[in-house]
Amino acid sequence: MYTIEPIGFIESPYKEKFAVPRQPRLVPSARARIKLSGAANCLESVRDIEQFSHVWLLFLFDQNLQAGWKPTVRPPRLGGNDRVGVFASRATFRPNGIGMSAIELKGVTQEKGQTYLELGSVDLVDGTPIIDIKPYIPYSDSIPDAQGGFATEEPMTLEVNFSQQAQHKLSQHPNGRHMIAVIKEVLAQDPRPAYRKGKPDSKEYAVNLFDLNVKFTVEALFINVTDIERF
Repeated sequence: MYTIEPIGFIESPYKEKFAVPRQPRLVPSARARIKLSGAANCLESVRDIEQFSHVWLLFLFDQNLQAGWKPTVRPPRLGGNDRVGVFASRATFRPNGIGMSAIELKGVTQEKGQTYLELGSVDLVDGTPIIDIKPYIPYSDSIPDAQGGFATEEPMTLEVNFSQQAQHKLSQHPNGRHMIAVIKEVLAQDPRPAYRKGKPDSKEYAVNLFDLNVKFTVEALFINVTDIERF
């Protein structure tokens, strides 16, 4: 019997799985941090980590653990139709529910005895349990001639436009300019299900980012933010 205890939890703008980019660094304007917990919540545990520009985060897909897994999955990059083996994908439904991402490290902070790792763009929903942190080492971790299989190129992005109503509401927020940048980069990835990508539809969608409910529609190669609501 093996047990794993989280050593911290992610604080990110992504309040639900629907909002999370499929890979890190696709939303460069977004920021996140790890709130260390338990015995790991001390400056000694991260001493000298700021020597490294990036870290590997090992985490749990905690919202999927009860759903189980299957040997094959339908990757969004293949349109959600073709199946590949679960170990030939980065699917979130896995035998042990463990994920891994290489993330930019911005620094270490401490507030009233609470230690944080400040991060760049992540692909993790707010509250995700972190089970380990390891330094990214370029000479061994970077492989320039590696083959990317069916995911050799970055996904296509869409243009994002804001209605006057949405722009006005965001302009009233003290952090509105930053929020606009993050919303644009998130929605440009087209967070709809894979079978919807590249196709317009009449449905109005909503995604929870920061403390906002962002409503949007999709037309051809454009995403239109129709309204912004506060939680």
